[in-house]
Amino acid sequence: MPFSDDLARFGPDSILTPTLDEAKSYCAHLTASHYENFSVVTWLTPKELRPAFASIYAFCRWSDDLGDEVGDRRRSTELLGWWRGELRAMFAGEVRHPVFQALKPTVAEYGIPIAPFEALISAFEQDQVVTDYDTYPQLINYCSRSANPVGHLVLYLARSYNDENVRLSDCTCTGLQLANFWQDVNRDLDIPRIYIPREDRDRFGYPDSDLHARRFTPAFRDLLSFEVERARAILLEGRPLVARMPGKLAVDIDLFSRGGLAILDRVEWQGYDVWSSRPEVGKLAKIGLLLRALLSRRAGKARP
Repeated sequence: MPFSDDLARFGPDSILTPTLDEAKSYCAHLTASHYENFSVVTWLTPKELRPAFASIYAFCRWSDDLGDEVGDRRRSTELLGWWRGELRAMFAGEVRHPVFQALKPTVAEYGIPIAPFEALISAFEQDQVVTDYDTYPQLINYCSRSANPVGHLVLYLARSYNDENVRLSDCTCTGLQLANFWQDVNRDLDIPRIYIPREDRDRFGYPDSDLHARRFTPAFRDLLSFEVERARAILLEGRPLVARMPGKLAVDIDLFSRGGLAILDRVEWQGYDVWSSRPEVGKLAKIGLLLRALLSRRAGKARP
């Protein structure tokens, strides 16, 4: 079902009031039906955590789609403002939208504050006005709101929220976000958004004319090699988080971390030519990553 249909059913003008069970079912369906590099909820995810994960994913999915799928930046900004209002209403005890009906018991059970949710919304609002980044610190600041809050939410679900875990989670989430950026340079330019910082493009001598013409040149190869190595270092810095996570959830986190590294490996394997084809991790490779994550957990290790 396209997002426009969901928006028509459950948007600002909706009069529908699903039950809690219907809301949970909606979030579970939304989670299962959307493609990601790696599934958000798997058979490895502890059964008791799956509804909570689904409610959080549904919030993130709606936030993302309000920013990217509406087709009008001004309207997206308006809708994201409405979405923040629904979020604040939920924390005040009022729920209308099915996502917030499912999310409310998750927030209550795991003691999740409003901050990570609002940070995510602010990142999607920024997408409506910022389409190019001048510096790397600006990009990292964006990742701190577009990616890192997701890791914070997972830590709350794992009841493992502490300063060191937050630091390692931020490395993992920022690294994953950067890996996705370098995987999707071509797709993002269609939106249009440019995540390769201008200071790096200038440093390696890759002009805007080549970027918008999608030219693969030695300068672009060196530029993307630099970005891939930087993202890889950040992901590796976050790897110790896996050993600090409880039970089967550690395997899920391990799989996401390995998946980000695999995306970067694939970009490198293609010679950094992401213009010709999108680097993807195939099904057999994903099975291999899963087996490594399982074996690593069994051995009590968390090495890439």
